[in-house]
Amino acid sequence: MNFSEKLKSWQSQVNQSLEDCLPGGKEHPARLHEAMRYSMEAGGKRLRPILVLAANDLFPGPVDPMPAALAIECIHTYSLIHDDLPAMDDSDLRRGRPSCHLAFDEATAILAGDALQPRAFEILADGYGRMPGLGIDLVKILSATAGSQRLVGGQMQDLLSEGKIPDEDNLQYIHENKTAAMIQASLLMGLRIGSRGEDTEKMEAMKRAGKSLGLAFQAVDDLLDVTSSSEELGKNAEHDAEHGKVTWVTLKGEEGARKLATEHTQWAREALQEVGGEGEFLLDLTTYMLERTS
Repeated sequence: MNFSEKLKSWQSQVNQSLEDCLPGGKEHPARLHEAMRYSMEAGGKRLRPILVLAANDLFPGPVDPMPAALAIECIHTYSLIHDDLPAMDDSDLRRGRPSCHLAFDEATAILAGDALQPRAFEILADGYGRMPGLGIDLVKILSATAGSQRLVGGQMQDLLSEGKIPDEDNLQYIHENKTAAMIQASLLMGLRIGSRGEDTEKMEAMKRAGKSLGLAFQAVDDLLDVTSSSEELGKNAEHDAEHGKVTWVTLKGEEGARKLATEHTQWAREALQEVGGEGEFLLDLTTYMLERTS
């Protein structure tokens, strides 16, 4: 199976598993569950769950990585719902259709995001409850990543920085936490589930890979925000510039941002080679993420 076939196969498996793991749209309270499913079923590339599966595939063992992949997508989707709210980034388009707060209403969108957070940890408990050591490690990785010092903290700092003079240290903090942290967690969770998941040296190398890959991903995102249309992106193009957000493009220009994305991708690849294992798909995925057009 080549890269594209494997990617599509895993995306299909993730989509079906997400369909199965959420409450039915008609289950009471139906409006809340409809909103949760609306945002989840909008699709996207499912990169974070794919990263979980790919990292696990380096040293596959008997434990199923899919619950961890689903949990990370629940947290990611909650963060998108909340980021799009009028009080946050005020975006009206997400994954090619109206944001949750426009398709439903603001209160329902907040609650849909709220509900996806505990569902993520319920999925981890169900999937790994009989392996307490592994389960606790996965909960620690995801909860720390989603908390005030990583994902939420990055969003807070992003909001505080709107309209301010670009500052590289501040921008690095925002992107390391708002974006790179979840990509890093995806790789760490996948590796931890695999047969070499207690190898601390491999986990440290994977941590470096995740950080670099996440920063590369954000640099590409910043470029796409100024070079692609809303239809191509599935979200509002030039949204960051309109809201006075600091990006790698505003700080370094398009050429500088492109160079940054290429450098971080190369550093991620070097760290992944340190991790070892059957890494051909994961290395190809880094190229796919660098060259993506949406």
